[in-house]
Parts: sequence; structure tokens; C-alpha cells
Amino acid sequence: MNESSAYGLWGLVLVNSAVFILFAYSFFKPQTTRDWRSFSAFSAFLVALFAEMYGFPLTIYFLSGWLQSNYPSIDWFSHDAGHLLEMMFGWKTNPHAGPFHILSFVFITAGFFMISGAWKTLYEAKQKASLAKTGTYSYVRHPQYVGFILVMFGFLLQWPTILTLAMFPVLVVMYVKLARTEERDALATFGDDYHRYMTDVPGFIPHLSRLLGAPVQNKYGNG
Repeated sequence: MNESSAYGLWGLVLVNSAVFILFAYSFFKPQTTRDWRSFSAFSAFLVALFAEMYGFPLTIYFLSGWLQSNYPSIDWFSHDAGHLLEMMFGWKTNPHAGPFHILSFVFITAGFFMISGAWKTLYEAKQKASLAKTGTYSYVRHPQYVGFILVMFGFLLQWPTILTLAMFPVLVVMYVKLARTEERDALATFGDDYHRYMTDVPGFIPHLSRLLGAPVQNKYGNG
């Protein structure tokens, strides 16, 4: 290692993991067993990410031979080199100002806003014992899970690692399965009202027209 202080900073691993997990907790506020399961999986992703970002660069070590052969001018054991996409696409001056890094913050910010907005809508709906279908729930049926996926994808753009790349599709599948379970419960509770809501609002990917500002079809009523 040419830059001995670049890694082995396990205190930073703990601090960053704790900060982002608590930050996510303040947005998500898990209550049910399913909530805790999805939140725990997201937390594990963050710990794996920061462990490589500040602790031990497993991905860099694993790919070091190939990286050094194809990009010999880069010190792959410097901290900045962990921004693999910026390095590989030639943005070597300041990776924190690179396009992938900037785009990562767009996804991360959007994800946290979706999680926060969804929790607020869901909380208000639970207080009224009604179906949550306004706010972010008028775009997709599972905005909190979409939010988690956006945050994880943003971190992958910023600091891709073998472990988090492997975890990402597994967690997406887990969130989809959790969503399907929640839908069965919602159908049992709200019946035809939720069935009409499912017909009009997609599960995870919003309709383009809705993103462009078109009002949601009011077949099921919007409160």
C-alpha cells in the first residue's frame, strides 16, 4: 500500500455505518417483523459497503492484477481509486466531482426522500385505518422498497464492490417477495379497493406519464 492511511480505518467504518443506519432508521421507522427484516438487510448492505470503503479493500485486492495491467498509471490502493467507475472511465483528477459520484447522490437523495414520504403517508393512513394511496403511494405501490433500492444503487455507482454487487440482486428479490406478501395482506384487509389500486398503480416502476405530472386515475378514490 502506497497510502497506508487509506484503509484499515475501522473507526470510520463503525461511524459511517452507524450514521447512515440511524439516518435510514429515522426515515423508515420499522415496526413490524417485515419492516425489521427489510431494514436489517439494508443495514447489512451499508456495513459491507463501508467495510470496503474504509476498512479492507477486498475488491481492489481481488482485481488488483487485472486493474494494474489495464490501468497502470493509477495507484489502486489509494482511497480515491475505490471510486472504480470514475477511475476506469478516466475521471482521475477528483473522483468526488465525477459524473458517477454526482449521479450516485441523486439516487441516494431520491431514495431517502421516497422512504420518508412513504412513511408519512403510511402513518397517516394507519391512523385512519385506511389504504395508503396518496403522495408517493400514488406513483408506486411500494415506495419504501423502491427507496431502499435507489439508495443501494446510488452507493453502487459511488463505490462498487464485489460483495455489494452480489448482495444487490438478492436484496431486490427479497424486497419484491416482501412486497408480494404485503399485497396479499392488503387484499385480505381492503378487498376490492386494493385490487383497483393495484390495477391503476404499478408496483415498483412508475408510469412515465405520472412522472411527467399526469394526475393519477381516480378509479379508486384518492382520499
